[in-house]
Amino acid sequence: MFNRRDILIGASCFAAAGTAMAMKPRNRMDLLRGASLDELLPHAFGEWKAEEVGALIAPPRENSLEDKLYNTVVSRVFSRSDGAMVMMLIAYGNAQTDLLQLHRPEVCYPFFGFTVSNSHPETIPITPQVAVPGRAMTASSYNRTEQILYWARVGEYLPQTGNEQLLARLKSQMAGFIVDGVLVRISNVTSEADDGLAINRDFARQLVEALPKPLLAPLLGTSFGETIAANRSKPA
Repeated sequence: MFNRRDILIGASCFAAAGTAMAMKPRNRMDLLRGASLDELLPHAFGEWKAEEVGALIAPPRENSLEDKLYNTVVSRVFSRSDGAMVMMLIAYGNAQTDLLQLHRPEVCYPFFGFTVSNSHPETIPITPQVAVPGRAMTASSYNRTEQILYWARVGEYLPQTGNEQLLARLKSQMAGFIVDGVLVRISNVTSEADDGLAINRDFARQLVEALPKPLLAPLLGTSFGETIAANRSKPA
């Protein structure tokens, strides 16, 4: 025999289950749409030229978390005629979930023995109309110091912190989507933070200016991608 308390508890459970089902993502957002990052990313643009040097992160092991997390990783070293060099890494994952989500550099670098300092949000100017929200930081180990500039895209959001990344994923899930994500990381080896940031920002600007149209939305989100594409089509 059920009493009133049992009925109320049962009703609450059914309501919670119904809410959870309603919030369960049923759609996929994939802004890359099957395009090949490695093939479409330019090897030379502006003042920068690339040389293939292999992976710039620990090589993924078969069935490892890294292997499951990223569908595509492209890493290249670029040099400029004045001797400046940057390391570029772009990591793409087609499903941002509770278990699988982009690893932010301020979390990854300490795992490999670096000490992170001077970590702060950084707006990256690309065009007069577009400034990408990203993050800059310094990472030091016993034998090297890197100046790092990066941005992350989760669905249509560009979070600058781990909490913003979590919120972006939750908002996407509440809207009914399992979304893709990308990390674009640019770094150079120097102890001079201001000089390193200036080099990274110059590289980021010229990289985005040279991106083919199919990569604008995957790397920057639909809104920024459309703005950049529209500005390109305007007469000079």
